[in-house]
Amino acid sequence: MTPMELAAEVRKLRAAIRAHRDSTRHELCWHHPALWGLLPEKTDPLPAVPAWPQFLRGCIHYRQSLDAQLPDAPRVEDEL
Repeated sequence: MTPMELAAEVRKLRAAIRAHRDSTRHELCWHHPALWGLLPEKTDPLPAVPAWPQFLRGCIHYRQSLDAQLPDAPRVEDEL
């Protein structure tokens, strides 16, 4: 890549990382193929999707980690 192309690629990747970082609420749990599509390898692997009980336990574990890591984060009660 030329220096200009490399700089453009860095800007594109940083924008994608910021968009993901700035996700909130249920957006944090969604499938993100647009983000993964920025990788140079052009594969589109199907995710292994856990059965509902295992999936929900994972969601609960993730939510508990947010309580531990971000105890002062704002809480919302509205639904999607």
